[in-house]
Amino acid sequence: MLNFEKKLLKKLDYKLIISIFLLNLCGFIAIYISTKSDSLSYIKMQSVAFFLGFIGMLFLTFFDYNNFGKFYMPIYIFCNLLLIAVLLFGTGKEQWGANSWIVIGKIRFQPSEIVKIGMILSMAKFIEKNKDKINEPLTLGKILLFAGIPILLVLQQPDFGTAIVFVFFTAVMLFIAGLDFKYYLYAFIGGVLSFPILWFKFFDRYQKKRILVFLDPSIDPSGAAYHVNQSKIAIGSGQLIGRLLSHQAKLVDSFFEGGWLPEKHTDFIFAVVGEAFGLAGGLLIIILYFTLIYRLVKISKNAKDLFGSLIAVGITSMMGFHIIQNIGMTMGLIPVTGIPLPFISYGGTFLLSNMASIGIVLSICIRKDKINF
Repeated sequence: MLNFEKKLLKKLDYKLIISIFLLNLCGFIAIYISTKSDSLSYIKMQSVAFFLGFIGMLFLTFFDYNNFGKFYMPIYIFCNLLLIAVLLFGTGKEQWGANSWIVIGKIRFQPSEIVKIGMILSMAKFIEKNKDKINEPLTLGKILLFAGIPILLVLQQPDFGTAIVFVFFTAVMLFIAGLDFKYYLYAFIGGVLSFPILWFKFFDRYQKKRILVFLDPSIDPSGAAYHVNQSKIAIGSGQLIGRLLSHQAKLVDSFFEGGWLPEKHTDFIFAVVGEAFGLAGGLLIIILYFTLIYRLVKISKNAKDLFGSLIAVGITSMMGFHIIQNIGMTMGLIPVTGIPLPFISYGGTFLLSNMASIGIVLSICIRKDKINF
């Protein structure tokens, strides 16, 4: 199951690994800046998560990813049991609007982050087993039911943002497996027609407000639109090189001390980067993310089998959605969904799951047939 042959080390994608370490470094800096009053405790917790994540990444790199395919059903069942446990014992609705966390003693974790990886693994195998009949309505229905159960469980928390992530990587994986484009057209038309039902029957009040203030931020500037307005002010104030690198840093430091921006160390951490390091810092982060996604796409294209390719595609689309959604919402380009920024935002479970995802992709990378990049 584990293979530490030296020849495998030569196939590692070191550009991907370097980009991950640089993103984590940027994350530590951003977390330190945004949590000045108690920065050491935040850095300590994030460091523990990074260390455990690094160990997990190494283990999964040399663990043959094909073994996940042998146990895809137990993985799938475990994921659904985790989500059911959240519905029964979850906490967090009062603080964050959804019971998405489980607390065991002093440990608090978000099961949906673990489930994302498990679902990508189990979905990849289930799609591979049905790839020859994927465009037949009955087979497609089975796949959608397979994917739909955990999505419905996530919506019950309710965590609409995470549910969208599940839908997105599922749709991309099906497309790569050869699903006819007409089904996406049907889904789009169905989504448009069913939106009124979702709006009046399923959306909570805060979710409706997020959409309304996205369309018109002046509706509730001190309420639902407050996060986005403060985020845009923060990013704009950074200008070219940021306040920490300009002469204003010594004169004006009230933003970080006063905490005008809520959730600045988690969901809105890109606004902290924008204010502290300006356009230059923001572009650096985006370039690192572009490198990350580019290397992940390369690995998915060079995978030796459909199973490996679908896993890599699922992880790529999951991270890509997080990146675009998070950066977009901090600039007011996309409605706020509470999705954190990979490797940058504070959060132990989130960092662990992202590091584990990279380890799985590296396992696919070192076992590919094609080695030319």
